Amino acid sequence: MSSQSRKGLVAVVLGMVAGFVALLLRNADDDVDSLEAAVSSRRLAARNLRLAKLGVKGGGRYARFRAQKIFADAARSEELDTEFQLQTAEDVAAELGQMKGAMMKIGQMASYIDTGLPDTVRNSLASLQHDAPPMSAELAAKQIEAELGQRPELLFASWDPVPLASASIGQVHRAITHENQAVAVKVQYPGVGEAMAADLGNADWLFGGMAAMFPGLDKGPIIEELKTRLIEELDYTLEAERQARFHAAYKGHPYITVPGVHDRYSTKRVLTTDLAEGVRFGEVLGWSEAERNLAAETLFRFSFGAIYREHSFNGDPHPGNYLFQPGGRVTFLDFGLVKEFAPDETKLFEELIKEMVIDHDPPAFRALVEEAGILKTGAPHSDAEVVDYFAFYYRYVREDRLVTIDADYAAAGVAQLFDMSSAHGSLMKQLNVPPSMVVLQRITLGLMGLFAQLDATANWRRIAEELWPFVDAEPSTELGRRHRAWEIETGRRTATT
Repeated sequence: MSSQSRKGLVAVVLGMVAGFVALLLRNADDDVDSLEAAVSSRRLAARNLRLAKLGVKGGGRYARFRAQKIFADAARSEELDTEFQLQTAEDVAAELGQMKGAMMKIGQMASYIDTGLPDTVRNSLASLQHDAPPMSAELAAKQIEAELGQRPELLFASWDPVPLASASIGQVHRAITHENQAVAVKVQYPGVGEAMAADLGNADWLFGGMAAMFPGLDKGPIIEELKTRLIEELDYTLEAERQARFHAAYKGHPYITVPGVHDRYSTKRVLTTDLAEGVRFGEVLGWSEAERNLAAETLFRFSFGAIYREHSFNGDPHPGNYLFQPGGRVTFLDFGLVKEFAPDETKLFEELIKEMVIDHDPPAFRALVEEAGILKTGAPHSDAEVVDYFAFYYRYVREDRLVTIDADYAAAGVAQLFDMSSAHGSLMKQLNVPPSMVVLQRITLGLMGLFAQLDATANWRRIAEELWPFVDAEPSTELGRRHRAWEIETGRRTATT
């Protein structure tokens, strides 16, 4: 892929927000000197260069820290914990103030969306998915005391000071309530709100190189949409409300689980939910082909089914947000970034599918993308060219057959969408991304990246027809039949519909 195509790739694949970081990393090796060369050629600010260095250096150091702990006795293990936490704090203070918030989230997105990242860079960034450097146990305890009025050792019957996971905005601890319920307690990093506000206050730099590539792009509304979505993630009260809604919507489901929320132990900066069981995405990659396909099918059913059935979905498809069990059972975590769609937005998605997939009507499809503001009206390109460009988003559901979404499939599609040197280069200059589609594009391409790692195979068309309400087809797989039975049993559907 050409260097120009890489610029286009990161500009949109990372949800129109993480562009320059992915671009920097995509063209870099694992050493800092090559990072400097890549960044200087794009005239990135020194702050962003420090971020890139920190991401690679921090990820590598954390990997060494975990390796050292394997061979350490109890005393040395505790010493290593302290050394690492203090060193991380010093690095963060010196380089970025906090390696959290919006900038860290960008690193997360780069690690799982761009399947073309060098392995050394991807592995460094992958630690940000659910094993980011943690804040100290005492700092987490003070944060809980400030929010809930008691230290966690008193608030809970049992409290584990070692975090279960740590990521961009908060870290998660195990606990047992006085009601004898096992819970996961997510504690927001102190000061992360200020760090994220500062990052997003300068969001224009993320789009600095896009104007020349996408002259039709109206970046103002896009930036505001992303700011809104990311700022919402700081409010755990809002996340609790959304997670409770999804929990109710899937209560008792045979293979989709959304942990319940414990309001008594939750505030704006602390969120307590049922403790979930399962393995991380990385372990699933070693499962059998059949089990990987079941996992992918559940991700597909939940993510896209919610658009049409719930008119909203969790817009953050990184691997750390899932726990897996055999048989296609998946627990969905982290509802901080939930996009809710208005009826007219959902209607547009349905109409685009009808014209592209079901009716195969290029003029009608083109009229829709022009009306939606995606393509400049009267652009000097044929209807066939327009359909061919957008076909990647629909290709795996256009035909009634098995389709494998592997690394080659994903890479070819990304090249088609963002390679400015391709036959579609001039058409790309006529494109815009309406705010309502920013998060939708992020989850679509994010899931494609996950499916590519799973080598996921299914008849996606038949599964999709079950999810599309304008088709509402009969179940085509065992998971589909189990879902339908659950709908009937719980009164969400009558046996005759």
